[in-house]
Amino acid sequence: MLERLCGIDEAGRGPIAGDLVVAGCILNAEIKGLNDSKKLSEKKRELLYEEIILKSLYHVVKFSAKEIDLDGISKCLASALKEIMNTLKCENYLFDGNSTFGVKSLETMVKADGKVPQVSAASIIAKVTHDRDILEESKKYPQYQFEKHKGYGTKLHIEMIKKYGYCAIHRRSYKIKALEGLLFSV
Repeated sequence: MLERLCGIDEAGRGPIAGDLVVAGCILNAEIKGLNDSKKLSEKKRELLYEEIILKSLYHVVKFSAKEIDLDGISKCLASALKEIMNTLKCENYLFDGNSTFGVKSLETMVKADGKVPQVSAASIIAKVTHDRDILEESKKYPQYQFEKHKGYGTKLHIEMIKKYGYCAIHRRSYKIKALEGLLFSV
């Protein structure tokens, strides 16, 4: 029998574009093949995502680049954690990582997304949601080729920013050495 636990993980903390997505998940049934979303193929993540949605209680919180620039990533994460804990009632909450961001009654575990099924499920929900969202944004801003780098600061992405400047989904508060000193009219 599954322990009554709400697993929490995020996707999109590191990219320089796109939303931060935080997911909480309480599994109602066992799901085979769960793991850290980064260790699964896109196809496997998508299949597991559909099964997780059917066999769990979950809640997703998103913060835009503008909100991240305004409040900072730590405040956004703390707010998301509180919202998930207020929405998904459970005895125990476990967040992947080593910081509670000041949120009380929250446990943490490094690499929990690869060790604890509920956190693995949250990891998959967050990653699939993030990637689907960035692919939608790619249609609005095709010149940035978000479908290739998912908003991360790859060489290609930096080159596209140098060429086109920032767009509405770029995080302007993230300092990027390769872009220092460049002025953009956005």
